[in-house]
Amino acid sequence: MNRTINLEVKGMHCQSCEMLIKDELSEISGIKDISIDAKTGKGSLVATSSKVTDAAIIAAIKNAGYTGVVFPTTNGNGHSLLSREEFDQHSAPVSFTMPQEVEIDGKIGKSDDGFWTIKGILRFGTRNTIVETVANAIAPVTVEAAGKSGERTNLVIQGMHCSSCAAIIERQLKKVPGVTDAKVNFAAEKASIVHDSSIAKITDLIAGVEKAGYRAISADQEDSKAQAERQQGEIKGMWRKFLVSLVLSSPMIYFMFMDFFAMPFKAVLLPYIGIVSLVLSTPVQFFIGSSFYKGMISALRMKTFNMDSLIAIGTSVAYFYSLVNFLTYNAQTGSILGLNGAKIPELYFETAAFLITFVILGKFLEAKAKGRTSEAIKKLMGLQAKTARVIRNGETLDIPVEQVVKDDIIVVRPGEKVPVDGVIVKGSSSVDESMITGESLPVEKHVDDMVIGGTINKVGSFEFMATRIGGETTLAQIIRLVEDAQGSKAPIQAVADRISAYFVPAVIIVALLTFVVWYFLLGATLSFALMAFTAVIVIACPCALGLATPTAIMVGTGVGAEHGILVKGGEPLEAASKINAIVFDKTGTITKGKPEVTDVEDYGTLDEDDVLMIAASLEKQSEHPLAEAIYSYAQEEGIKLAEVDGFSAIPGHGVKGKVGKTEYYLGNRRLIADKLGLDIGRIERKLARLEEQGKTAMILASKKQVEGVVAVADTVKDTSREAVERLKKMGIEVWMITGDNTRTAKAIAAQVGIDNVLAEVLPQDKANEVKKLQDAGKKVAMVGDGINDAPALAQADLGIAMGSGTDVAMETGGIVIIKNDLRDVVHALELSKSTVSKIQQNMFFALFYNVIGIPIAARIFSFIGLVLKPELAGLAMALSSVSVVGNSLLLRQYKPGKRNYVSQFAPAIMMVAFTFLFIEFARFSSTMAASEKMDTKAADANIMVAKTPDGTEKKFFAMDRELPKELAGKIPADGFAPVYIGGKKYLPVYIGYDEAKIMTDEKLFTKEGDTIKGFFGNDVIVSGILPDTNTAYDTYHFVKPGFEIKKMD
Repeated sequence: MNRTINLEVKGMHCQSCEMLIKDELSEISGIKDISIDAKTGKGSLVATSSKVTDAAIIAAIKNAGYTGVVFPTTNGNGHSLLSREEFDQHSAPVSFTMPQEVEIDGKIGKSDDGFWTIKGILRFGTRNTIVETVANAIAPVTVEAAGKSGERTNLVIQGMHCSSCAAIIERQLKKVPGVTDAKVNFAAEKASIVHDSSIAKITDLIAGVEKAGYRAISADQEDSKAQAERQQGEIKGMWRKFLVSLVLSSPMIYFMFMDFFAMPFKAVLLPYIGIVSLVLSTPVQFFIGSSFYKGMISALRMKTFNMDSLIAIGTSVAYFYSLVNFLTYNAQTGSILGLNGAKIPELYFETAAFLITFVILGKFLEAKAKGRTSEAIKKLMGLQAKTARVIRNGETLDIPVEQVVKDDIIVVRPGEKVPVDGVIVKGSSSVDESMITGESLPVEKHVDDMVIGGTINKVGSFEFMATRIGGETTLAQIIRLVEDAQGSKAPIQAVADRISAYFVPAVIIVALLTFVVWYFLLGATLSFALMAFTAVIVIACPCALGLATPTAIMVGTGVGAEHGILVKGGEPLEAASKINAIVFDKTGTITKGKPEVTDVEDYGTLDEDDVLMIAASLEKQSEHPLAEAIYSYAQEEGIKLAEVDGFSAIPGHGVKGKVGKTEYYLGNRRLIADKLGLDIGRIERKLARLEEQGKTAMILASKKQVEGVVAVADTVKDTSREAVERLKKMGIEVWMITGDNTRTAKAIAAQVGIDNVLAEVLPQDKANEVKKLQDAGKKVAMVGDGINDAPALAQADLGIAMGSGTDVAMETGGIVIIKNDLRDVVHALELSKSTVSKIQQNMFFALFYNVIGIPIAARIFSFIGLVLKPELAGLAMALSSVSVVGNSLLLRQYKPGKRNYVSQFAPAIMMVAFTFLFIEFARFSSTMAASEKMDTKAADANIMVAKTPDGTEKKFFAMDRELPKELAGKIPADGFAPVYIGGKKYLPVYIGYDEAKIMTDEKLFTKEGDTIKGFFGNDVIVSGILPDTNTAYDTYHFVKPGFEIKKMD
């Protein structure tokens, strides 16, 4: 007795999927009337033999590359046809590991025929896996296995500050048992882990991240909208931290300006600078800057260093050196204020505070810019409808789109968004799909046509049945694909990762060498050497290097998605930039893929109508585009079709089946000549004539003779020729590959300007043809439909899958073109070249900044006045990161087919601007560091330091060489000749502007010409008060060489 078996197939996308599944099922003996629907994911078949088992059907579907579930067999009346014995006989054994928790909410009982039944809900484990079973029905149950190897899990990472953080997390994740690979993207804040889920659970992965000192949650727990909101919250939090840090640091900025300008209240504030700076800088150092210490601790646990280590070390050196000097001064003088109106010397609290403030500012600007790189995701999320109008139990209800379930009937009125994917069941309209496909013209939609969630209904009203909801919708898949792409790494990123891995330790070594050379070899003061050490540590942070690749990929893939080009990650993006040969599939790629019957000829015992009737009856079972054309033409001509038994597809050749008592074959030359061994010489001339016109001739034959020919022509897309011409101008070699005969193939190729043709190639041989081109040294891209051309797409250096907007889940293509427009292939290659060019520019910038920044920070050019202070080094480092992100953002100006002049010339302008900025920072710093430049042992012969009884330092400059340029002409050439008053000898002294004010306040003298007795053991005369230079010279006493400092009287 015949049995109808119902199926559910997961993973189908198009008619080609249906064809592949039908081909596999037709190989099972005893099966007929196979029906598979990719739109609904359901199917059915008739089993004519009791030997047809569920296991065989599921295996056949699996062989086709999909997952199948067999529903209970019925005889059309809703009654099960399987007895208990048959069920035991035909069911495949199932084995799985039960979870630790099993919960039953309902009743267990026995039906009249002895089956155990559960009425209610059965929950497995803590995942709330729910299986509902109704009495007298054996429902398909999918049980998650205990674990599987090679499972990929994505985590959202929180708390990273730089690419070094990402490297630390990667290293820790790879230590988790069961993890085979882990990649962490700093810019996208995501980790992708390949692991054996039976060994490494998600909780283990999260624990691994937390062990490294960071936070993580499963990407499934946080959708794109929630992630965007969290990132906005983090950006606002960073802004608040910056404001607090700026408020605390502002007084110290005022103190710093007092060293250069005649600021109000300078004399009053000088003694308080030390204690105020200590109080204000401490919360900045240990509360605002706590994240840097945490990051350093995490790195040290992994026995490495990161950017946080550099900031923490640099600021700590400045802070604790200042703290030691402050406490020492307090111990010596018993005062926390500067004495005699002077400030406490050798304090650098402002350096630590400014450094943290500027780094936090840089992080804020960087996060703000990074947020803009993912605007494509936000735009896509904005397309999603919020509500849906469904018909349930005869009532029309407005419900949140999250509550829509499969098979719901949804009403869409003019101007409304289509909430989910589905199939129209009533009405017609035109729908604007530009936001998904990029196609500007509205698309006419009628009953049985697919509609895509997120598109906009224009004029008519219609009702459709939901087929894909939630994460299954086309828009959700696009968003997920773009997110995955933005979280991926390009191969070029490996270069940056390797550099970063060695860069931080190398920077610490260079900083230590800087300190050793200045302090021990060149004799600089401790403060000078420490500030040089700190500046090198800070300016060399590899933030810009870590951002170079991921920010460009995020912007590039986002821009591509906005224009209907879906790039699946950094690897295909980089591969696309290197392509120099491209192979196009013919049907549906170069041509429209909607062929029409042009000729029907009879050569045997049948007339033309019979030839068409038999051909259409056979092709009704096939889903090949040519088959659909023949079937549709027969319907238009009113031809009544015959029943076909034993239908079978012969891949690369055609189809066969029995009509009546005769077995017929319909296909190409190879099928008739090679498989059947029939002579086609007598019709060769007629076939050649058809093929020279670009038509595909399908030969109908029995086992005895050729009966006729059905010719089908597929017209070329309007944009194919333009695309080919543009590819040639780019220097790319263009090929066309097809299973058609050589004459037909060359006729089609000539229409679009392709000279290189590979014809009569079977599907399984397409990959070999691609490999031949690769062996010849070509970087090959294959463009096809992503299903029939899967082996070739996989073999090529880059697979480009053409889709209609519902094929975005294709696994074989690295790039998916949503519109069926070959010009987008050109745009994809142009975009990839622009993106990779941006990555290279960014990496150059990152290294360039370090190349020019480290020598300046190390004060190698101090002899020409270039000295970079640590706080300005921190600002320069932050600006370098912002410039890299800004350069990536220029990709947002990309427009298909147009040159992005701003993006082309901006890098050169930025390089000049930032070089100038570095030099100006250094010049400004050199003014700030004037006193440090003077305080070296090489100058000890000129500079002497003495202390008053209360511990106040007094500096003397012995003039045995030319005056500093700031004081040129201010002291006469003979100004140091001794002066005799009343027979007593007085040594001339010239006093700096600031020091003179202090001494007059102390009433040591009142005006020029006054004498001071016993001034450090010398009788002196104030020969001059020097003008204000806003430098350290204002605090010095200028004396004659040989001036001896003794105990002050």
